[in-house]
Amino acid sequence: MQRRIFATLLGAAALPAFGIVRAQSLADKPAVIRIGFPNAGTGGRPVPTGSYPASADQLGEINQEFKADGIRIEWKYYAGAGPALNEAYANGLLDFCFGHGDLPLIVGRATGLKHKIILSSGRFGPTYFVVPSGSSAKTVADLKGKKIATFKGTATQLQVARWFARHGFEEKDFRVISLNNDDTKAALATGDIDGTVISPFDLEARGIARRIAETPADDPDITTPGSVWVAEDFEQRYPQIVQRVVTRLIRVAEWGTKEENRDKQFQLWARAGSTPFGDLKTQWKATTDLRNRVNPLLDEYYLAALQRSIKETRDFKLIRREVPLEGWVEPKYLNVALKELKLEDYWPQFDAKGNIKTKAA
Repeated sequence: MQRRIFATLLGAAALPAFGIVRAQSLADKPAVIRIGFPNAGTGGRPVPTGSYPASADQLGEINQEFKADGIRIEWKYYAGAGPALNEAYANGLLDFCFGHGDLPLIVGRATGLKHKIILSSGRFGPTYFVVPSGSSAKTVADLKGKKIATFKGTATQLQVARWFARHGFEEKDFRVISLNNDDTKAALATGDIDGTVISPFDLEARGIARRIAETPADDPDITTPGSVWVAEDFEQRYPQIVQRVVTRLIRVAEWGTKEENRDKQFQLWARAGSTPFGDLKTQWKATTDLRNRVNPLLDEYYLAALQRSIKETRDFKLIRREVPLEGWVEPKYLNVALKELKLEDYWPQFDAKGNIKTKAA
């Protein structure tokens, strides 16, 4: 079944850009394009971080794309993360999301939200299991029965569950509570929690916390690719606009893979305040080819990772029905952009297990 899914979705690369070029009379241009991020900077500041779509915002690329058309770009940042973004979309407040994590993306789809996945917003990256600096714990096993924080309803919830599974545990073996990123850092400082999955470097530098376990940057199993989506009704009405958004994002993604732009990109992301510049350099140090992580492709790895997350979400009884990939993942805009920009072979493609299948040119 999975092979049929992969063949159907990936095979779209060989098809013409069905429906992208339409007569302009079918749809007027929108007065505004509303774009949401499932994150905000420290203290709720309106600054996204950690992905090439975030760079597109901070560089003003999308605004510039539509400036001559008189189309206003409305940016929205949700400190309540993926669940808050789902609520906003359900209330008709968004046209695009620039980087939804797997769990809220799946829950939204399962509860009837109609959107089309058009890009991956990035993949891989190290994760760290962290405890207060005064903790005696040396392994995840030492935390059994203890209080573990995660932001429930977000991608981090599944990451924590995967950490438990990797060490032979289930969520029921711990006392799992929900805290956002800022509150989690505060709880580590006061010792009100016993562990969490979070970036540790600034916390370690201030003597607040220390890591007891970590994964390598290219671990394909703990993290899952983020997703860029467009509202179905917007996509049906304005396919040319969707194509322009995707093509501009691919340009920014290419910019973000250039080694000479590595520090510039991290400086943009550090403006959010949630992860300092030095921490970003450390987290990405092992990534010698930025194309492995700043990767927009909807390849076999993306599809398999999303399918796995759907299964986990059902197993944890967070959704009650299946969420098929057919009709949800739409690669045609990506394929047109790659061809137009002559980047068809620029990014490496990964297989379902997270290994490079086709090397970058």
